[in-house]
Amino acid sequence: MSIGSSYPVGRSTPGPHPARPLPHARAVVPLSLRLLAASLCGLLALTLTAVVFVWTYPGQWLDGALLPRAERGGGYEQRTVLVGPAKTVLAAFGSPRLLAALLGVVLLVGVLRRRLVAGVVGVGLVLCAVVVAGVVKSALPRPDLQIESSTTHNSFPSGHVAAATALLLAFMLVLPGWARRWLVVPGAAGVSVIAAATMIAGWHRFSDALGGVLLGVTVFCLAAAALAAWGDRDTDGRPDGGSRWRGLAGAALGLAVPAWALVVAVPDLATSVRRGALVAIVVAGASTVFLVGSVVFLVRSTDFAGPLPAGRRTWPRSSTGPQKIS
Repeated sequence: MSIGSSYPVGRSTPGPHPARPLPHARAVVPLSLRLLAASLCGLLALTLTAVVFVWTYPGQWLDGALLPRAERGGGYEQRTVLVGPAKTVLAAFGSPRLLAALLGVVLLVGVLRRRLVAGVVGVGLVLCAVVVAGVVKSALPRPDLQIESSTTHNSFPSGHVAAATALLLAFMLVLPGWARRWLVVPGAAGVSVIAAATMIAGWHRFSDALGGVLLGVTVFCLAAAALAAWGDRDTDGRPDGGSRWRGLAGAALGLAVPAWALVVAVPDLATSVRRGALVAIVVAGASTVFLVGSVVFLVRSTDFAGPLPAGRRTWPRSSTGPQKIS
């Protein structure tokens, strides 16, 4: 005979379920490993670009189709009114004094923000990009594949473009996160201008400019990975929905600003530059904005400082407040 409730007597009431780990508390790949993976991807892309455009017939043909040799003289200088401004830009950026001054600014910003090590690494990555570009350019053979618009002269990768890309990314090591967002778009546009100038002046092919950007990005990822591992700054860093949309909006703006600037500065650009050269300039600019924007987004809020003292280390806290430890 049951008395009172019809529920069986003697069974234990179900207790609270064990707490599950919150999604944000799950283990993630450290930033240093993500940057190392990005550098390996950049190195693979650089190698594939060199193999395809230097050692294969379709690659050499495509370079020649985009930027054909001149009918007279055999050079690659393009027949356009932009040749003069392009040479002026290259002469200004190629000045050792200007490069030394810009590297000094990187160091100065690092000192002012108490990030001297990051500033030194930034200067080192620029010099490393220039040296590696020169070594690869002199050591990589370019076979003669009997292509009418091609020569055996090797210019892969572009040292000017590699230096410009590395210099822009060197500032990302010493600037705070909010300042990087303001610099990345005009900086990527400046690198695109230098890449376009090397092609218009006939100094480099399209593949050379692309290789220079890939080289600068690869060296930066290696340097940033070393700083992130040394400084113990491997945080979660997962972007939320708002960060993703802001990143996409910034990339779209980075693609639109250089195109708008070119149209305003040179209204008859389409008629002044041959179609192949125009395609090469646009693709190189878009690739520059995408690659630079991707690595800057990867380190968007990372502060490349030295290791914290033991007493000043901060530990991740749960969003639900302090938890009782039994």
